[in-house]
Amino acid sequence: MDGMENKGEARSLEPKMQFKGKVVKVNLAGAVVDIGFEKPALLHVSQVTAPEGIQVKRLEDLLKIGDEIDVWVKRIARKDGEERIEVTTIKPLDLEWREIKVGNTVKGKVVRLEKFGAFVEIGAERPGLVHISEMAHGYVKVPGDVVKEGDEIEAQIIDINKRKKQIKLSMKAIQPEPEVVVEEKPRPAPSSRPATEGRPARKTERKPRKRTDFDNSALMDSINEPAEPEPTSMEMAMRAAMEKAKDRKSKLDSRKEKSASKEQEDILARTLENKVQTN
Repeated sequence: MDGMENKGEARSLEPKMQFKGKVVKVNLAGAVVDIGFEKPALLHVSQVTAPEGIQVKRLEDLLKIGDEIDVWVKRIARKDGEERIEVTTIKPLDLEWREIKVGNTVKGKVVRLEKFGAFVEIGAERPGLVHISEMAHGYVKVPGDVVKEGDEIEAQIIDINKRKKQIKLSMKAIQPEPEVVVEEKPRPAPSSRPATEGRPARKTERKPRKRTDFDNSALMDSINEPAEPEPTSMEMAMRAAMEKAKDRKSKLDSRKEKSASKEQEDILARTLENKVQTN
C-alpha cells in the first residue's frame, strides 16, 4: 500500500499492514515516518534492521531524511485520548504464537525432508512438522513417497508447544477417510449329488453276544419283587423301645420265677425240719 497517497485516519489501520513511508525526522530514539495518514508514524531504533554484514553505530548511518522505506504497522497505541502509530522495518510473521490454534488449517511449503517426516514453512517463527504417520491414512514407507521439497501443502495444526517452539501438523486430518470395502466370499453352489456320494462306505462289524447257560429266573423274580419300604426313623425308634421293653419284662419274669422257686425251697426245707423234730 502506498502510504503517501492515503490521508486516512489511524483507526482504520491494523497490525501487519504494509506501507511505503518517507523518513521526515531522525534522532537518537528513532525516526518519524510519513505513511500517508494524518499523523506520522514512529519508528523506534530497536525496530530498524541493518543490512547483513554492516555495523551501525548511529541511526543516521542507516536512515536519512527523505529516504523511502518499507514499514509494517506494529501497533496502534492510545494514550490520553490520542493515537500513536508505531511501525517496524522487520517483516512480521504471518502467524504469531497467539494466532496459532489447534484445529486450524494452514498452508505452507515443504522446506526439508527427514526420515521421520517433513518440515513445512507456514509463516510462523518455526516451521511445522508433519510426522510420517500423519501424512496419509495408509502406510507410508518414506516421506519422499508423499511430498517433495518445494511442494505447497495444506495441513491441520494438531499440537503446539510454545515453550519448545514446536508445531505439529497433520495432512491426513483433512483428508477423507478411505472407504472400507468388505468382500463377500462366494457361497458354494448346491450339489445335486447325495451327501454320501463319492465317500467310501463305512463297514460296521457287530460283536457276537456271549451266551449265558445259567438259569436266570431267580434273578428276574428278585428284580420283579416289590422292595420293602425302608422304615422311618420313628418306626426304628419304636421298634428299639419295644425290644427294650421285652428284655426288661423277660428279666423281671425270670427274677420272679427265681424268687418263687427259692421260696418253695424254703417252705419245703422247714416242713421237712418240722417232721424230723416231731418224730
